[in-house]
Amino acid sequence: MKKLYTLALMLFVGVVSFAQTIYSENFGTPTGTTLIPAYITGTAPATFQNGAPIVYSGTADVRATQVSSYVGASGGGNVWIAAVAVATPPLPNKYFQIDGINTSAYSSANIQMSFGHLSASTLVLEFSTNGTTWTPITFTNNPAWTLVTIAGGILPSSATLSLRFTGSTTGIRIDDIKVFNYNPACSLVLGAPTVLCNAVTFGMDTYTATIPYTGGGTGNYVMTPTSGTVGGDNPNTVAAGNITVSGITEGVGITLNFVNGVCTYSSIVTAPECKPVNALPYYEGFNYTAGSNLGAQQRWTNVNSGDEVVIAAGSLSYPNTAVSTGNSASFLGAGKDPFTPFTPITTGTIFASVLIKVADLTTTTATTGTYFLGLTDSGKGYQGRLFAKPSGTGYVLGFDSTSTTTNYATTVFNVNDTVLVVMSFDFNTLTYSVWFNPDITLPNPPTPSLTKLITLPTPPAVLNFGGFQIRQDSDTTTPSLVLDELRIAPDFNSLGLNLAVAQNEINGLKVYPNPVKNGNLFITSDSNNAKAVVIYDIIGKQVVNTTITNQPVNVASLKAGIYVVKITEDGKTATRKLVIE
Repeated sequence: MKKLYTLALMLFVGVVSFAQTIYSENFGTPTGTTLIPAYITGTAPATFQNGAPIVYSGTADVRATQVSSYVGASGGGNVWIAAVAVATPPLPNKYFQIDGINTSAYSSANIQMSFGHLSASTLVLEFSTNGTTWTPITFTNNPAWTLVTIAGGILPSSATLSLRFTGSTTGIRIDDIKVFNYNPACSLVLGAPTVLCNAVTFGMDTYTATIPYTGGGTGNYVMTPTSGTVGGDNPNTVAAGNITVSGITEGVGITLNFVNGVCTYSSIVTAPECKPVNALPYYEGFNYTAGSNLGAQQRWTNVNSGDEVVIAAGSLSYPNTAVSTGNSASFLGAGKDPFTPFTPITTGTIFASVLIKVADLTTTTATTGTYFLGLTDSGKGYQGRLFAKPSGTGYVLGFDSTSTTTNYATTVFNVNDTVLVVMSFDFNTLTYSVWFNPDITLPNPPTPSLTKLITLPTPPAVLNFGGFQIRQDSDTTTPSLVLDELRIAPDFNSLGLNLAVAQNEINGLKVYPNPVKNGNLFITSDSNNAKAVVIYDIIGKQVVNTTITNQPVNVASLKAGIYVVKITEDGKTATRKLVIE
């Protein structure tokens, strides 16, 4: 599916204003001088904007020379009416005629007309409702391009209105013909709406839309939003101000409709995503409903449009790592690129680990490889990228800071292998490192599978890591992939990959009961010295921070669920998974 990039929080306003267009023609852009009959059958943009029931005729032609230049001019093609030699009754020798304009739904008093005009002599403008009897319209001719406006009360209300432009002693040009309805009761002008989140939490928040306006105080408007409550300034009594719509659920766009019995307006508001930045250490077990869209979850947002990354039933697992929770994420080909933000890091190191499984390579016909996930800065700009490309019946993995790479490891993985990938960046040495299936029974990471040294510009650019992004490149380069157990932390041990090994760093450490049912968690060791205990929930939020010596940790206030306990004693740190029932 083609990927369509869009700007986040793009806002639109749709307005049927006090000048309601009945007919408009800018004559397109001809490729050369073209007679009217030939121009009718031309190919856009070298043809008329309007087709049936509008009918064009005449002995004039359409040209792209001496383009219109008044304020608001289209500047493309224009009609050239050559000098009249001898009139041929009942039609003039040189003319341009438009038939089939329908103004019957409007009052003659409110029907107006405008057109661009360039003439050193007299242009004759006439109207007819039967194609036989023609009535002249008086206006001022001008030798330079000028926009002429014909006031209300002249053009009739008719289902068969025709207009005819006739030349004089010298050539004449016309452009941008417009017939419109003007009603003085419809003077409201709406500005572009703005939005503001009322809160930014991991729950579903609400937002407020603010719509500026002018031209109020001239009618009795009934305002109806598709969601939310209308407030702010009242355009029925206040000439200019701001209308608000509050209590709208994040992610839900609305339309605010205005009706005063004569005219109708609408303001369309695109909803914001009121989603927070995730704290570190960050753990994502994809504990969402199978079949739901990842980008719709509160910890993620979609960067562009296309096919969704969806939640798949079941988890990936890897030897010696913590037990997987929740489900997993699945994607294939081109589409949306879900992004999850975390607290930006600008010093020290940043580590991210994730389990991946290539489930199918049959659609991956390109052999060049592509990157499918990576660490980004807080503005969603990729910093470190994980690549995959076919190799025989399997595939190899690569890592780089740029959009293409030759930096691939030699290990060939098979389809349906679960691979543990650990990525890092060291701000001190400006070095990227990546490990594929590292030995996590060691207290520190072993030698990397690949490294990449980067060079910053002089003076150095501000470098930060503040997000993780999944990328769907194309149907021929992105294989079918499953991701699970995403972890991000400022040091390797805080990733919590190997809870059993981490436990052994504190001699004789015991954490019990697990699951906890009565609100008391006991933590003991051989030394029984003071222990700093920090507990994080599944989204990485710190929920307990205490120091104990031979007493239980009170967890009675914690909701049932899965947590991570970080224990520090005598400079040694261990982490354990904790279940509270």
